[in-house]
Amino acid sequence: MSERPPATAHRGAAPSCRTPPPRRAARAGNAAFVILGLALSSLLSGCTQIRYVAQASLGQISMAWNARSLKDAIGDARLPWRTRALLREVPHIKRFGERHGLTPTDNYRTYVELDRPAAVWVVSACEPLRFRSKTWSFPIVGTVPYLGWFDLEDARDFAAPLRAAGWDVDVRPAGAYSTLGWLEDPVLSTMIAHGDEALGELANVVLHESLHATLYLKGQTRLNESLANFVGDELAKAYLDERLGPTSPEKTSYMREQARSEARARALHDAYLRLSRLYASPVSDAEKRAEKQAELARLAAEIGARRPLNNASLVQFRVYNSGAPELRALLATCGGSWPRFLGALRKLERHRFDAPQEHIGKVVEPLIQSGCR
Repeated sequence: MSERPPATAHRGAAPSCRTPPPRRAARAGNAAFVILGLALSSLLSGCTQIRYVAQASLGQISMAWNARSLKDAIGDARLPWRTRALLREVPHIKRFGERHGLTPTDNYRTYVELDRPAAVWVVSACEPLRFRSKTWSFPIVGTVPYLGWFDLEDARDFAAPLRAAGWDVDVRPAGAYSTLGWLEDPVLSTMIAHGDEALGELANVVLHESLHATLYLKGQTRLNESLANFVGDELAKAYLDERLGPTSPEKTSYMREQARSEARARALHDAYLRLSRLYASPVSDAEKRAEKQAELARLAAEIGARRPLNNASLVQFRVYNSGAPELRALLATCGGSWPRFLGALRKLERHRFDAPQEHIGKVVEPLIQSGCR
């Protein structure tokens, strides 16, 4: 597990490991989930891992306890008509994804109305004068550059010592997450946008998370997330075309939001490149810090950032937005066939990577050269 910059340690002192009590007590009756969480915790050696798995287990218990069938939610007149109409689309979205090569799962057969604005809060950290992320390692999923917390205060509590140790830290809300097929993921109220783009956004999220249940490479977060982003973006557009037509108001609104996202992505990408050159330059650290703050202030104004930006923000953007030209080229090589595209990428499951891949193009290019075979 990467530990840069190193935290101060006391020789001979045993670490104190305490899992704080949950801020929302889970109701009794789901002991199997508790036992599963405790069993997994017993496989871990670090306090962070145990604390994280414990809160994740409690979060999943809460989700399971509050879930109800999609059919019941659709028939509940107490829910807004708009919400029920969007929930009716979920089975259609799933079948569409399956026709295009995504693995059929039991996900999204239930609905959970959350009493918070996000499903989880994602904490990431990065060195302040270099784009090198802090990572955490777990069984099954491998090494990851972020951790999601079900409670905002837990996320902030976890972030505080990282900041004190000198890391750039980002805490961002996420409307959905995937358990990679280990549990049945519900549709969450946080997956439903407020505007006319809601159907496209819902399709995007369901297809994005379904990709994770179809193909997941241990320890390769950038490749996994960028691939899911690419698949979600492209298939959501195709779904709207098939379901409502390319000139429908829903497709128009969704594409308008996509254009805004792409403009923001270009600004983040350009800032990342400028800062990368700055960090590699021979100027002093003091000069680098000053220019970094000026660059981030310009970026925040340009994109209308709602929270402070730092290296962790930009690294996380790269995690989700890398390799699109190469992935698009592979899809074209596969004749536009999503099943063939995903079949080609499945070859990577047999590959032993020595480290997390930073340049997705180098991973995908051999698949293009092989002609999607």
